[in-house]
Amino acid sequence: MLADLTAGAVEDARERETARPLQVVEKLALAQAPAIDALAALAPADRVKIIAEVKRASPSRGHLAEIPDPALQARRYEEGGASAISVLTEGRRFKGTLADLEAVRAAVTLPVLRKDFIATPYQVLEARAAGADLVLLIVAGLEQSLLAELHRLVIELGMTPLVETHSYDEVLRANDIGARLVGVNARDLSTFELDRDLFGRLAPHLPDGVVKIAESAVLSPDDVAHYRAAGADVVLIGEALVTNDPVATLAAFLEAGS
Repeated sequence: MLADLTAGAVEDARERETARPLQVVEKLALAQAPAIDALAALAPADRVKIIAEVKRASPSRGHLAEIPDPALQARRYEEGGASAISVLTEGRRFKGTLADLEAVRAAVTLPVLRKDFIATPYQVLEARAAGADLVLLIVAGLEQSLLAELHRLVIELGMTPLVETHSYDEVLRANDIGARLVGVNARDLSTFELDRDLFGRLAPHLPDGVVKIAESAVLSPDDVAHYRAAGADVVLIGEALVTNDPVATLAAFLEAGS
């Protein structure tokens, strides 16, 4: 599934590149205002921080929400106390677009994450051109040399890489490239099964100073409390926020992680 999603995302990016060549996107990226410092925004604190996600659908859950106005959704997240906004820009299975990211960037003052299946420099430049402050890099979908190359490029463009892991070996690979913002995704990308305890097993293998993010399997305040107790600095939440009142739900989740 991950290989198919990545291949599809790269194919779609190549189609966009025919209409807007790399040189054009690079110029747009370099003309953007400086990215917001996401590491500072997500730095460990006396309570958990939340990355709130604009997410219409997923391969595992299907359709979740229409979200006709991503900017309004993001503003409600900011009102509710989120520390950053994640925007799904993959179109085939998650029904997102780069236009969603641009709309969110214009609507909020928080750092904005481009969440997609990034595997080429063009996609990284697209992210900066659209106003992203963070870019997701999924270790399982990238060879180590490419992971390191994209990680460097994200930083060179002034953004922050969010390096996502799913296993002990992937945590070691994240450590090897010096990742400072590392997510542990509880969802097995082969079976789509969830393991809420995976974060607690892997987080101790991350170096001091790394911001630790728990991803997936967050549907209730108890899930947030569970991740916080296991050492999570940040929790990324999507489905629970797009299928419920986002402000009230964020309040309950933040209280659970305090």
